[in-house]
Amino acid sequence: MIIKERAKPLIMLILEALLRRLPHNHQKYQQILVELGRRQAGYQGEKSLDYYYRELPHQKYMILHDLNLPDGDYNCQIDTLLLIPEFILAIDVKNMAGKLIFDTENEQLIQINNGNEKGLPYPIAQAERHQKYLQKLLAAHHFPPVPVKYLVVISNGYTSYTVTGRHANRVKPHVCKSDVFLNKITLLENQYSNPLLTAKDLRKLCRLLVKMNTLPTSYILKKYGIQSTDLLTGVHCPFCSNHSLIRKNQNWFCPSCGTFSKDAYINALKDYFLLFGPTITNKQFREFTQIKSHDTAKRLLQSCNFQFSGNNRYRSYFPKMIPWY
Repeated sequence: MIIKERAKPLIMLILEALLRRLPHNHQKYQQILVELGRRQAGYQGEKSLDYYYRELPHQKYMILHDLNLPDGDYNCQIDTLLLIPEFILAIDVKNMAGKLIFDTENEQLIQINNGNEKGLPYPIAQAERHQKYLQKLLAAHHFPPVPVKYLVVISNGYTSYTVTGRHANRVKPHVCKSDVFLNKITLLENQYSNPLLTAKDLRKLCRLLVKMNTLPTSYILKKYGIQSTDLLTGVHCPFCSNHSLIRKNQNWFCPSCGTFSKDAYINALKDYFLLFGPTITNKQFREFTQIKSHDTAKRLLQSCNFQFSGNNRYRSYFPKMIPWY
């Protein structure tokens, strides 16, 4: 049963919003662009595993895609989490070309592609951090000590991999190609046959994870050292690259291409929620969209059918869900 559907990962949406709002000459622009490209490839790899997830017995497996769980100032992002009474499995998908070497001696991933060799972060270390995070989460909320396992799945069918070093035998069981993914699941089912989580536990745990799933805005901005003053404000033209539309005759006018738009501010709101958090005040909206009138800002915010809390100048507006469309 799919508890949290697959959608475009929040981190990708944030990176896209960040690139829209960051000047092209900013020192971190190219670095963020590279990360977005890497995550886009990863997302395609994650989607390719849907074929195998469909083969799992839906009445038994609880499936949650793209979890973003708070971890202090950081973010625990899990591609897919599988829950059954006997164990929990965190899945990290790698969609990379060429040859991959899991160097257990130096704890790094080496990619060799088109004659170029590149050292990359060690996915086993990340998977183990996710494992420890989930174990602490289960203990903190008084769930039974169900085994928490992890798999790094290589989704590119043309990619080869090897595991080297003195810890190779420990790491090999945790790495596989997507076409043997279901075989790995079967091995885990045979190894862990004692049901520890009841149906009630599973429902409770799923509710907790969905509730904890948060917009990783602060994590991304802190990771790159981006300040709010680095970002471009204003309403962007949906037809050209102009970033400074003018409010004119109850519409948005682009002085660059001469077009009018009634709802161009919607995209500005999407960017704001992705970059600054899931709530906005009238003042914040005016500053971000460069609207001068308090009443105009109020009318536009109310037209979006947002929920709100507080009164007068202390009122905050927020959408029912993120991402908001």
